[in-house]
Amino acid sequence: MSDTRRRVKVYTLNEDRQWDDRGTGHVSSTFVERLKGISLLVRAESDGSLLLESKISPNTAYQKQQDTLIVWSEADNYDLALSFQEKAGCDEIWEKICQVQGKDPALDITQDPIDESEEDHFEEIPETTHLVELPPCELGRLEEIADLVTSVLSSPIRREKLALALMSEGYIKKLLGLFRVCEDLDNREGLHHLYEIVRGVLFLNKAALFEVMFSDDCIMDVVGCLEYDPALVQPKRHREFLTKTAKFKEVIPITDSELRQKIHQTYRVQYIQDIILPTPSVFEENFLSTLTSFIFFNKVEIVSMLQEDEKFLTEVFAQLTDEATEESKRRELVNFVKEFCAFSQTLQPQNRDAFYKTLANLGILPALEIVMGMDDLQVRAAAIDIFSYLVEFSPSMVREFVMQEPQQTEDDVLLINVVIKQMICDSDPELGGAVQLMGLLRTLIDPENMLASTNKTEKTEFLSFFYKYCMHVLTAPLLANTAHDKNSKDQSEGSAKINPVCPDNFQTAQLLALILELLTFCVEHHTYHIKTYIMNKDLLRRVLVLMNSKHTFLALCALRFMRRIIGLKDEYYNRYIIKGNLFEPVINALLDNGTRYNLLNSAIIELFEFIKVEDIKSLIAHIVDNFYKALESIEYVQTFKGLKGRYEQEKDRQSQKLSRYRRDARSLDEDEELWFNDDEEDEDGEAVERRMDEEFSDSYEKFMEAKKGAANGANSAKSAPIPAASPAVPSNNSSSSSVKTVALPATPVVKVSPVHWALKRRSSSWYVSILSASLSVGFRRLWLVWWITLTTRTKRKTTRRTSLPESDPA
Repeated sequence: MSDTRRRVKVYTLNEDRQWDDRGTGHVSSTFVERLKGISLLVRAESDGSLLLESKISPNTAYQKQQDTLIVWSEADNYDLALSFQEKAGCDEIWEKICQVQGKDPALDITQDPIDESEEDHFEEIPETTHLVELPPCELGRLEEIADLVTSVLSSPIRREKLALALMSEGYIKKLLGLFRVCEDLDNREGLHHLYEIVRGVLFLNKAALFEVMFSDDCIMDVVGCLEYDPALVQPKRHREFLTKTAKFKEVIPITDSELRQKIHQTYRVQYIQDIILPTPSVFEENFLSTLTSFIFFNKVEIVSMLQEDEKFLTEVFAQLTDEATEESKRRELVNFVKEFCAFSQTLQPQNRDAFYKTLANLGILPALEIVMGMDDLQVRAAAIDIFSYLVEFSPSMVREFVMQEPQQTEDDVLLINVVIKQMICDSDPELGGAVQLMGLLRTLIDPENMLASTNKTEKTEFLSFFYKYCMHVLTAPLLANTAHDKNSKDQSEGSAKINPVCPDNFQTAQLLALILELLTFCVEHHTYHIKTYIMNKDLLRRVLVLMNSKHTFLALCALRFMRRIIGLKDEYYNRYIIKGNLFEPVINALLDNGTRYNLLNSAIIELFEFIKVEDIKSLIAHIVDNFYKALESIEYVQTFKGLKGRYEQEKDRQSQKLSRYRRDARSLDEDEELWFNDDEEDEDGEAVERRMDEEFSDSYEKFMEAKKGAANGANSAKSAPIPAASPAVPSNNSSSSSVKTVALPATPVVKVSPVHWALKRRSSSWYVSILSASLSVGFRRLWLVWWITLTTRTKRKTTRRTSLPESDPA
């Protein structure tokens, strides 16, 4: 029970004079050693963190308002408020504050705020003067009362004392009684004085007075007093508007009388603040801060009471989606939900989160899906406003709902497709609703506000859903308005520049511009999905048809779309542009624009300048090869000459690189070339080749036999005699020579390698040409290195073997 009694919300007043909710927790008063005094502590009910730690200062003015609010200021322009769930808890903390300051808990304010200009005179005010002495409440004293009320507004101390006097004597109700008398007597002078009095009482900025003035039995008389402004020739008829023109409609009967009374009171007080009271001057802007707070807390209370009444809200949504509900009734229901969501904007994020979750559980999104497809423009407009509240607060909640729909319904009635169709079919010539819906779609498909978890990625799942079920609906108007005949290539060059289906209707052009803006956003933020869609649908070609539009803003939108694609510097996109020759409509638009220096001209030149600066080689080569003759006459910028220069530089670089590869591949060392030339001298036609083949065959067989003999054992190898066919070896020191020649083949080993013999059958230049023609540059170089290494090694072995006996040290 104590927890409920001490449960509070902490509020601070921001620079816009609006109350910000700092959280919900439980308040206590205890001695804090660090602050050296009794302090108010509020700990969050969610995690126990400290929301507020405020020492009860003896000189701080605390105010109790509406039985459940305690308000005070801790520093200049820093106001705090505690809103209690129960009156008993508020009274308990209020008594503690009064005990620390030594004040009477019966009062609603603990201190008289002292203005700096009055500090010097404060000691002159007698302590016995607790209240301002009010004149008797009579018709003849109205002027005196009005002068008194007007005179105290400049003094905070006297304002406080006057407020206390008005409360203690029940003076407000007596004044309102005089108003009825003056109106019956048509006493205009008295009515003008009452206007000044009531206006001054409102400027006292006291919640306790507001509770009296805005009660059911007094508020209409207060409004009546404010009708008789002395500056007006004839009085306003505010009461007539509130009682006859403004009708309170209960779409579903409200059984809670307190809730109904709170709704009436809030509407009327809001009317007083916004309509009746004049705009306050610079010196009066703070006089009505308590009135703003009064309205704010009323709205919070209304939303909370409606949210807790699940039976009421369930009935609202049941009737909203019922096909048997009359159109007029449905319109009232939608408007009620719209106002309900508008009131929720006064809630802080954590409370608003709970509010929208309640609406989601009750079926707000399926209801909107039905309502947004109706023919009633007012109903559709209200539904769009409700949808915008939901998307702006929680786009993830909307995405989660729409991703579950394909399992339950067809593509045509998906919520996002309904929204897209509403955007496309907007009847407003200025497309106000379409612009609003485009912004909401952009929020929904923005990856920046998509959450990622360990189990699933919202971004991947939702974008896959969107491109599968919704993208074709979004692009349908664009594709329909840029359809072209495949045989149009046969048209003359002049007629090809004018596309007969390019939209000239301003409203259609505006719609296509909105769609292009959304697609451009997709190019920038959706890499894989939009790339696949553009390639499959050849979308860029269709978009560039709009370069022929007479509406320059639409042509610029098409150009911006292409600029975003090129700005990604993605070679897949670049190859797609080159293959489709998609620069042609852009260059045609530049040439058709002529010498006019306008935004279209600058945007196209910026596109080519970007390609030049970023040195996108594939696009530069394509542009120069295909369009330079048409562009070379443009000399007022150096962009196209710069592209030509880049192209020539790259061409020279490639030529040098190619020539270097060829030189490396074909050049041989002089020693290698000489070696080949020497070998070629030994070759003498086909007879020589046949003889060498036979010799190679015999030598190879004998070599293999010798190798097998060597494998049988080192001893037998050492004692093996030199074959008869081997070259002559000196006879002296035969043992030594036999050791050195044991591993040699049995036949002359001038050329023993099979590869060597094969290479010897062709000249060196012939093999180089074959390798150069058949292999790539890099692979050719590898083969060349291997070949040179092999032939060099073979030559060295041959030389060493033939000269071995001569170099024998024995």
